[in-house]
Amino acid sequence: MINQFVDYGLSKNMVGADLQWEELSEADLQGANLSRANLRCADLSWSNLAGANLIGTNLSEANLSGADLTGAALNFADLAGATLIETILHGAILIGANLSGANLDQADLDEANLSGATMPDGAVHD
Repeated sequence: MINQFVDYGLSKNMVGADLQWEELSEADLQGANLSRANLRCADLSWSNLAGANLIGTNLSEANLSGADLTGAALNFADLAGATLIETILHGAILIGANLSGANLDQADLDEANLSGATMPDGAVHD
């Protein structure tokens, strides 16, 4: 159901929304405000989230494979156990994000800001 709203551009302001377990693959969420939303276990594979506000968002165990998160704000987002295979995080801001246990295989992290982020191995990035 959420894809209907997104496809027609009716709602790109979803602050604090509960979208846990939602099927959002290939959704156009470019520039959307999903700060503090609950997207735990959501399928966001191949979605366009470029420039999206995901500050403080729960993306734990979410599938973000192939998603475009170019320039997205993911400050203090919870990405624990998330699947980020082939995800584009070019220029994304991940300050203080939790990436513990996340799969970053072939992810594009060029120019991403990982200051204070907890990496998949549990180490905190400088």
